[in-house]
Amino acid sequence: MSNPKTIKIIIYTILLLSINQFTKAQTSRIVSNFNTGWIFKKTNDTTVGKKDWEKVTLPHTWNATDMQLTKQFYEGEGQYKKEITFGNEYKDKRLFLRFEGVGQVAQVYVNDKLVGTHKGGYSAFCFDITYAIKLGSPNTILVKANNKARKDIIPINHFLFGVYGGIYRPVNLIVTNKINITTTDYASPGIYISQKNVSTTSADLSLAVKLENSSAQAEDIVINSTIYDKFGKSIVEKTSSHHLTTQGRQQFVQDISITNPNLWDGFNNPYLYKVVTKILKDNIVIDEVTQPLGLRKFELVAGKGMMLNGKPYNMYGVARHQDRWGYGSALSNAQHKEDLDIIKEMGATTIRFAHYQQSEYLYSQCDTMGFVIWAEIPFVNTFSGEEGDNAKQQLEELVKQNYNHPAIYVWGLHNEVYGKTPADFPAVLTRDLNDLAKTIDPYRYTVSVSGYGEMDRPTNLNADIQGMNRYYGWYEGKIGDIEKWANGLTQKYPNNLMMLAEYGADANVLQQQEQATLKESWNYTLPQYPENFATKTHEMQWPVIAKHPIISASYIWNTFDFATPMWNRGSMPARNMKGLVTFDRKLKKDGFYWYKANWSKEPVLYLTERRTVDRVNAITPVTVYSNVGEPILYLNGKKVTAKPLVKDVPVHYVFENIQLKKGKNTLKVISSQNKQEYSDTITWNLK
Repeated sequence: MSNPKTIKIIIYTILLLSINQFTKAQTSRIVSNFNTGWIFKKTNDTTVGKKDWEKVTLPHTWNATDMQLTKQFYEGEGQYKKEITFGNEYKDKRLFLRFEGVGQVAQVYVNDKLVGTHKGGYSAFCFDITYAIKLGSPNTILVKANNKARKDIIPINHFLFGVYGGIYRPVNLIVTNKINITTTDYASPGIYISQKNVSTTSADLSLAVKLENSSAQAEDIVINSTIYDKFGKSIVEKTSSHHLTTQGRQQFVQDISITNPNLWDGFNNPYLYKVVTKILKDNIVIDEVTQPLGLRKFELVAGKGMMLNGKPYNMYGVARHQDRWGYGSALSNAQHKEDLDIIKEMGATTIRFAHYQQSEYLYSQCDTMGFVIWAEIPFVNTFSGEEGDNAKQQLEELVKQNYNHPAIYVWGLHNEVYGKTPADFPAVLTRDLNDLAKTIDPYRYTVSVSGYGEMDRPTNLNADIQGMNRYYGWYEGKIGDIEKWANGLTQKYPNNLMMLAEYGADANVLQQQEQATLKESWNYTLPQYPENFATKTHEMQWPVIAKHPIISASYIWNTFDFATPMWNRGSMPARNMKGLVTFDRKLKKDGFYWYKANWSKEPVLYLTERRTVDRVNAITPVTVYSNVGEPILYLNGKKVTAKPLVKDVPVHYVFENIQLKKGKNTLKVISSQNKQEYSDTITWNLK
């Protein structure tokens, strides 16, 4: 029988260890959700008058509907207020409020004291509120948000997209000790993980850790960084001792090598490690931050494309705006994830997140899922000459806040901003932005984008990659002109890195015109934007893109329809309809299935023009997308004996000269692959 005294000693020891562990946990950083308990009102609403305060939960925007319907949307100030009491447990702690996104100027007050102002609607910011709060009594947090367009803040107008007003992304309260990993270096995580010499045999890392000491005296601290594999097993650990003064933010660097690493390889294997960095004083953890780590090597080769870890990688690209019908930009993580799932279903491997910094959750999910992504700032459309400082600020925020995301391969500097000479403001600012990006992050590419097809435009060639937006058949020329353009680039600029940053055409699913009757150009000023013309554009242009390796990557504009409040085009006010999916994410257009058949490994058998129900031509082609073999067509229950023609790519089948009868016609296709049968059916009515 065990000695009772021994048992008591064991229990006491376990209790002490538990208390010690609890104490350690309590002395480290606490990050808590700060999204509930807010009230809101518009403060200079001249359209409906001032409202009383209303209860809201963040994320929230006041433009969830008006900006999606008309150019008469509310542009101005809204105020958010929250009452909170901080108890004595916060004594000797540092308190920060971190906002992930406020559209687009934010002034934050604590107990009527202005603790900070932030300019820019898409990047995070973090303010120290320690000295403004009162312990043991109620504190008032007031946020004034304003989405009025300004010449000194990018974007300087609402033309290409609307800047939604409000606190439309999450807010966190961060509590640290007086010695902490910085939270206020442009709201970054305070840790910057640089990768060098990455291969399957080894990888060299450099961890820069930025610390602050707001205590009364200098202290000796220890930095411990541990890298864990995806199963949670520690694979390498680095510990270093440092003397931390009270004078300014201080950076310390730890060099770490990993042997035989698992590489982050896009969709092939999006392998993620994690880096846990702890700050210890007297063997107690006083702060801790965790960051993702995906070991990879991006290399773009002119005329060949993307090499990921030394191997060719298909860059099947789409662009994505963040807003959604009825929600504006105030989206949940589930809605962001739904967008990524739709993009993955289509078979895209790379995403251009345009034209601004997007959700942190979104970037993290891309790390996990394996998307290769392009992140950019909203220097778009035009310039005032007054936005230079803000553009640099937003770029520094973009890079520092997202430095550790392995999915990001390029920083975007501008989109369709033009000057008349290489010495004009846009070109000079772009060169400065390029230098800034390269200074902060020398390990990634930079890109700027022109809306013209000539490489030698005055504002071009100021970044590593030249992006070009090409809308042949829509804004200029004919659909097929893309081939002449691509051939010209191949001949003249074989050593330049070039990407097709945008292409496509508007597609109003409520407007249909039989594709066989359409020519290769459209006047975008007309009130009709038939879906069929956009389908034809994609059918003709993707095969050209695919066979021209001078185009290192291409990005369809856009995955989803989105709000353009200043526009009134295609019988749909305030809407850009170039998306492959409707604004509410409920309907996938024909173009979506075109790319899914070409890009995805999922089986696709799809009859096009399913919304072009009312037909006027008795003799018509029938188009089928199939990546599961040659389809068999049935018309009104009878097998069509003619074989389909295979167009420019092997998934594109066309049955020509199909004779419809008056009234209802049922079309059905069947195909088989690996003993699995697939089918699709639609109905047309011939008038």
